[in-house]
Amino acid sequence: MIYPMFAMIVLTFVIAIYMLSLRVSAVRSGRVKLSAFRLNNEDTMSPRMLQVARNYSNLFEMPVLFYAAGAVTLALNLNSIAISILAWLFVVSRIVHSLIHITSNNVIRRMQAFMAGNLCILLIWMLIVWDYTVHYA
Repeated sequence: MIYPMFAMIVLTFVIAIYMLSLRVSAVRSGRVKLSAFRLNNEDTMSPRMLQVARNYSNLFEMPVLFYAAGAVTLALNLNSIAISILAWLFVVSRIVHSLIHITSNNVIRRMQAFMAGNLCILLIWMLIVWDYTVHYA
């Protein structure tokens, strides 16, 4: 589970760096004043900048349940092949979600990737509870 968790962290940093580069470019070109970022004034930001910023925020929503599942799995030594496969599928779904979100932003495709990831998280947690019950209860 440690490797899928690290992959999610890398994805988060990739999106953060991309978001930063868009913001720095906008400030340098004069399209956006630096002060607009004090309160993240969305009125002054381009749709592209908002798209990437929202994607970055998304990486701190559902993935929290993934990181919690990873921590529990590692702490209780409950890792299994099924959990590992689901963890990697979650990571792939989030990469696909991010790519869609920051490019075409096709809402239907983005939702499909999002829901696939959510299903992976739900199944991971169900396996954790099952494994915990079998081994510790």
